[in-house]
Amino acid sequence: MPRKTLDLLLNWVGALLTAVLLVAGIGMLIGYNFTSSQVRSQLVEQKVFFPTANERDYQDLVKANLTSLAGQQVLTGSQAEIFANDIIAVDTAAISQGKTYSELSAASLADPSNTALANQVELVFRGDTLRGLLLNAYAFGFIGQIALYGAFGAFFAALLMLVLTLFGIRHYRAADPAEVVGVSTPNND
Repeated sequence: MPRKTLDLLLNWVGALLTAVLLVAGIGMLIGYNFTSSQVRSQLVEQKVFFPTANERDYQDLVKANLTSLAGQQVLTGSQAEIFANDIIAVDTAAISQGKTYSELSAASLADPSNTALANQVELVFRGDTLRGLLLNAYAFGFIGQIALYGAFGAFFAALLMLVLTLFGIRHYRAADPAEVVGVSTPNND
């Protein structure tokens, strides 16, 4: 195969890979922006705030060494995870005395006259529901972060491919049209 033909083919492949990587990076960046804005808008609507120093749940922040979040609104996936695991999970575990919602619900169904147990089931249900919603926000926020890092990687790879393609174009212009790749010439020693 003539050297110029191989160089031209490799340059086209490099240019195509550069374009594909750019499109992939843009797609992942759009995915990151979408998930981040959705997580934030959903959390803003919920109006969940970390407890302040004069609130009972503040001790949960102290135990988790997260007092810097006191009074802040939960707006990101990572904040939602902290609130779900370090405040709600602690409270529901205290209310349920270590039992799951399904265990409490089964006990309540077995004893329908026990209003204290029914109230306990209702509180644990609400806590577990809010915790699940916040952990979903965390999961989507995490997926968005992965998309952001993927976008950076794709843009870096596209830049690298562009540089290599430009070097390939330079080599193509300098290549001898008569040179053939893959054919060995006898050594005249």
